[in-house]
Amino acid sequence: MKLIAVGDNVTDCYMDEGVYFPGGNAVNVAVNCRKNGAEQVEYIGIFGDDENAQWIRACLAEEGVGFSRSRRVYAPSARPRVYLKDGDRVFGAGPRESCQHLFALRIVPEDVELIRQFDVCHTSCYSNIEYELPALAAACKVSFDFSDKRDPEYLKRVCPHLTYAFFSGADLTLADCRALLEQACGLGTKIAGVTRGKEGALFYDGSDFCSQGIKPANAVDTMGAGDSFIAGFLTRYEDTGKMGEALDYAAERAALSCGVRGGFGHPHPMNEN
Repeated sequence: MKLIAVGDNVTDCYMDEGVYFPGGNAVNVAVNCRKNGAEQVEYIGIFGDDENAQWIRACLAEEGVGFSRSRRVYAPSARPRVYLKDGDRVFGAGPRESCQHLFALRIVPEDVELIRQFDVCHTSCYSNIEYELPALAAACKVSFDFSDKRDPEYLKRVCPHLTYAFFSGADLTLADCRALLEQACGLGTKIAGVTRGKEGALFYDGSDFCSQGIKPANAVDTMGAGDSFIAGFLTRYEDTGKMGEALDYAAERAALSCGVRGGFGHPHPMNEN
């Protein structure tokens, strides 16, 4: 399987520890697909011009993820803040004047030429790229992480262009999850899934539902576990076409990622800016 991720990159700043980690949904999925044995993985995004961006690029290179079509702008990297409260991670907004907030990625013919070489293009609601989904879908299969965005109008805008849709739904009942997945597939998505926290995950292919329980984990940090789940599912499903096998592998990879600090490791001391 070959995957290209298009969208966000950030540095998750662990304020209590004074370190940051490379992250962002697109970056995390890309790196984890490579860790899962994907044949080739690329990333297209917008990098800032600061030390944080240099670190993200260095980590991507070390993990075997290419980024030759990514852009660089004169703005700082996005720096969401992470705090430890009663043993749980609590997220806070970072500075708004970042490259992630100020710029949107425009897909050009040279990008499409590259994207056509891959089996799946992954992006998300964090990447401000919904307007480019028709172009992406014309080039290859599209995977999209909605997180907890479930507004009917948003689904109508996005779902028709997708092969894979991923939702977060720990707050939903089983009936609500089934209705959400049926809605997504009814709008054109081929396979839709919702992760439900300790209740595991539920997926739907337009005709059958498939459930998956969680796997035991020696949890150190749950950052990026959902992205690891997505990467695990995409890697295994694209290779085998077997839903149950892909979900079992995804749950295993998500559990393993909980034993790693940050989205996929690589801590860096925070500067004073």
